[in-house]
Amino acid sequence: MKILLTGGAGFIGSAVVRYVIKNTSYTVINVDKLTYAGNLNSLASISDSDRYIFENADICDSKVLTMLFQKYNPDAVMHLAAESHVDRSIDGPAAFIETNIVGTYLLLEAARNYWNALPSAQKEAFRFHHISTDEVYGDLHDTSELFIETTSYSPSSPYSASKASSDHLVRAWHRTFGLPVIVTNCSNNYGPFHFPEKLIPVIILNALAGRPLPVYGKGNQIRDWLYVEDHARALLTVVKHGVIGETYNIGGHNEKQNIEVVNTLCDLLEELAPVKPVGVGYYKELITYVADRPGHDLRYAIDAGKIERELGWKPEENFESGLRKTVQWYLNNKDWWQAVLDGSYRLERLGHSR
Repeated sequence: MKILLTGGAGFIGSAVVRYVIKNTSYTVINVDKLTYAGNLNSLASISDSDRYIFENADICDSKVLTMLFQKYNPDAVMHLAAESHVDRSIDGPAAFIETNIVGTYLLLEAARNYWNALPSAQKEAFRFHHISTDEVYGDLHDTSELFIETTSYSPSSPYSASKASSDHLVRAWHRTFGLPVIVTNCSNNYGPFHFPEKLIPVIILNALAGRPLPVYGKGNQIRDWLYVEDHARALLTVVKHGVIGETYNIGGHNEKQNIEVVNTLCDLLEELAPVKPVGVGYYKELITYVADRPGHDLRYAIDAGKIERELGWKPEENFESGLRKTVQWYLNNKDWWQAVLDGSYRLERLGHSR
């Protein structure tokens, strides 16, 4: 199988690329624009593989997309390229509209034109796998229910609204044009190589530096946490065995309040990094409550029963084991995150053009 994967230098995308190269005989063509969140250092362990190809390209460039389909003749598309940070979407929604909506439309059109011209056997085998988020479903603040695949969409932020739009486009291209699509919606991912602007890496790195640990509002927002390597395994399972036209929710069965996550991280750091910055007695002393984000959803929670029943996937990591692995990874990989913090990781982009 040859997989054309968009956004493979990002957090989840790079995990999928690493997993596919290390655990299968498949070829991956990684198409990534290399925005601020794209980090080629996350792919260092597999970059020399003869089954890995990197294309520095923008999914909003329709001519380039057409060329890539013709050049590589892929058997499947895994579409992960997206702007994904809620706070950034509030400060500047335009990039989210452009990449998540317009980019998805252009990729769908390039895939449709390519798919229509395929020989019958290859056409039947082709898959377009769109990777999305549970945030499209909105807020579960007043119920104990879980998101299921048929939950109505009610996005709250510019980010989630743009992802909801892209989901609708993908399903419309299936219904109207017959494009063989599969959609997955995942809960909050965490793990190695997470760009340090999201909650878990922010808390780890701020604690190690003796800086405040910012917690929105009261810290009572609830998320279902999914270890990124479990997610990568789920995504490959879906592209191989998922049913065309179906949606699969992917979650970790780990509902936690944000303040619980922060306290657990502090406890792990007390154990794994007991030597603290000057002036810090206990890591929890650094917890600082800050003004809540506008439109902040209180609770997300995934029912991942369908993918377990129908495709046999379930997470291997529980929250405690996954979080311990994550903290240990950051302690062992200072070079990776220090290059992100000081901006030198961007130098890795030099020389990587089509």
